[in-house]
Amino acid sequence: MAEIQFVRGENETVIPDVRLTRAKDGTNGRAYFYFDNPKILEGNLEILGMYMVDEEGELISRDVNAKFVNGIAKAIEVAYTMKSTAEWERFIRFMDRYAQSHGLVQNKSDAE
Repeated sequence: MAEIQFVRGENETVIPDVRLTRAKDGTNGRAYFYFDNPKILEGNLEILGMYMVDEEGELISRDVNAKFVNGIAKAIEVAYTMKSTAEWERFIRFMDRYAQSHGLVQNKSDAE
């Protein structure tokens, strides 16, 4: 089981659009998450980060930004940075588990 949380213990039900970039030498990469109208925005909770939780533990990003339309938060954008091959591989294991847990498929770009 793999889940994404903005508040520990509360799973986000909206599935994000996720895009990945990686250096040609494989030493670092970034994942960009976009949540359209996530459940977390329904409450008046303070978001301190995004937590990716699975059986191996927790990955955390503090690079979380809300997108506003007419003064109302409508989306959340998150960037997660991986600074080594090991961090990249750990993130990919999480994403594989998350996709499997939520019945998702991966779409690879033509550039790969």
